Amino acid sequence: MELSDYPVLVAPELAQAAAELGLRLRERGWTVATAESLTGGAIAAALTAVAGSSEYVAGGLITYQTEQKTIQLEVSAELIERCGVVSKEVAVAMARGVARRFKAKCAIAVTGVAGPASPGDTEVVGTVWIATCADDDVRALCYAFGEVGRDGVRLATVKAALQQLSDHIGALVA
Repeated sequence: MELSDYPVLVAPELAQAAAELGLRLRERGWTVATAESLTGGAIAAALTAVAGSSEYVAGGLITYQTEQKTIQLEVSAELIERCGVVSKEVAVAMARGVARRFKAKCAIAVTGVAGPASPGDTEVVGTVWIATCADDDVRALCYAFGEVGRDGVRLATVKAALQQLSDHIGALVA
């Protein structure tokens, strides 16, 4: 089999966004870690699609189950119970937890509802919280991607997360 016979693992637009973020990280000598729920590792995949990314990608965790956010990221069960798993507070705690765990200067954390809706969901499909941490400054934004399909929500989340951290780093040094 020829290399050209293999499918592209990361869409070109995601690889480009990851490369741009990588430049910002490399310029500062910073590392990044990811904590992913609904994206299932797609943010880390985009980051590591860039040659040389081992210089700035510390690692990542997929904490798809709520319990794993507590076990792996030390997000308190009380916080999850009080605020809901898809919340600003949980996204921030995830970002802080993964940065701490990997001793990374930066972090991306995502939690949301990709769809379809499940019984007990308190958030609308397409609702995603993205928290970014850069040099101890944490920012969280809520996105409403709408019902664009499961893959559409996941793709939009990866794009937004990469851009959000890139903008966050840029704002700190501007």
